[in-house]
Amino acid sequence: MRKRRDFLAANSGVRVVTPSFILLVKPEASPEARAGFTVSRKVGNAVARNRARRRLREAARLVLPEIAVPHADHVFIARAGDAEIPFAALLADMRHAMDAAGRKASGKAGRKMASRG
Repeated sequence: MRKRRDFLAANSGVRVVTPSFILLVKPEASPEARAGFTVSRKVGNAVARNRARRRLREAARLVLPEIAVPHADHVFIARAGDAEIPFAALLADMRHAMDAAGRKASGKAGRKMASRG
């Protein structure tokens, strides 16, 4: 994801907060699962922000093919202190967040379909 409007649209979706990042998932937003990464200046200087972004991108590369929410946009927002968290813990957080987002997204989709029928 690269467009600002895609990031803003994901803000209206499912939100899962972990110690190292916030995950926003907008179900049925695209034909395939996509990921976007954002790191604010609260995280630190440019070096710290780039490191946090690289770590999130690598973790997503490993985890998304396994348990991504299908046809959804995934936005990862780094939190301050991300660099101190061991990479294994970051992977565990990401797996937990993806699982929780999948459950929440399927629940919202089920409620949306039930209200139509």
